[in-house]
Amino acid sequence: MGTPQFAIPSLNKLIQCRHQIGGVVTVPDKPQGRGLKLSESPVKKFASEHNLKVFTPENLKDEDFVRSLKELSPDLIIVVAFRILPEEVFSLPPLGTINLHASLLPKYRGAAPINWAIINGETKTGLTTFYIRKTVDTGDIILQKEIDIYPEENFGELHDRMADLGADMVQETLDMIERGEVKPLKQDDSQASRAPKITPEHCRIDWSRDAAQIKNLIRGLSPSPGAFSFFKGKSLKIFKADTIGDQQLTQGFGEVVESDSKKNVWVRTGKGFLSLLEVQPENKRKMSGEEFIRGYRVKPGEKFE
Repeated sequence: MGTPQFAIPSLNKLIQCRHQIGGVVTVPDKPQGRGLKLSESPVKKFASEHNLKVFTPENLKDEDFVRSLKELSPDLIIVVAFRILPEEVFSLPPLGTINLHASLLPKYRGAAPINWAIINGETKTGLTTFYIRKTVDTGDIILQKEIDIYPEENFGELHDRMADLGADMVQETLDMIERGEVKPLKQDDSQASRAPKITPEHCRIDWSRDAAQIKNLIRGLSPSPGAFSFFKGKSLKIFKADTIGDQQLTQGFGEVVESDSKKNVWVRTGKGFLSLLEVQPENKRKMSGEEFIRGYRVKPGEKFE
C-alpha cells in the first residue's frame, strides 16, 4: 500500500524478491494540470507496468474493498507512504501490517518527517519499520536505522536517498518476520514530536528569523513545494540560499542590502544576511541569484515581504 514516488523503490524491491505480491493498493486517479486530466499515482503507474493487481478505493472502509482484501488472504501488508488505515484493514493479515516511516520514531510522527527534520536543523534522521496500530505512527518498532543529513542536502536529495535505503530496510524487515526473529520494541511517547503535513503557511518566509533558520526552511522545502516570499507584489520561490554573518539585527528584516560583488541578492534577517542563490519568480523559470538581480534590477533598500 502506497502512493508517491517514495514508495517505488520498496515496491520494486518486493517485486524482485521471491515473495508473491497479491495486490497493490493506492489512491484513485486525480485530475491534474490545466486540463484537469486524470493522473495515476506513481505507485499505480509502476504497479500496472509490472502487471500487478491494483486497487484504488475511495473509501478504505468500503465493504467491497475489504471483501476483496479478505479474498486475497494476505499473510502481511506492507505500507509505505499511504493513508491512515482503518482497523478492519490493518488487523486483517495474520502476520500484521507494517509501515516504513522516514524518521527515528517516536520523533517526527506525521505526514512530513523528512521536511521537518531539515527545517528544524537536524543533522541526523533515520528510518523505522513498525507494526501499525490504531493511533498513527505509534506501533511497536521492528527495525531502525540512523541516517546523517548532509549540511547542504535539501528535501529532494534526502527523500531520494531515504527511499532507496528504506527499500532495503523493508526487505530486511520482511526477512526478519519470515524467520520469526522480530522482537518488537514499544515507543517512548515522552520522546515524541510531530511532523504535520506541509501547508502554504509553513512555506512563507519570516525574515525576522535567523538566516540559518531561513536557510533550513528553504532546504526543507526544496524542490517542492518551495519556500516563498513576496517581492514587488509578486510571489518569489527560493530554492537555494546561503548565510552571511551572524550579527543580531533589530530592524529592516527582508530588506535588500548592498553586495560586495553586486552579483548576489543579500537580504537582511533577524540574525545575519541571506544570499539568494536560486529563485523562481512568479510564472517564470528557475534562475540564479545573479540572473534575478540583473533581470529584475534588484536594488538596495527594496524589500522581500
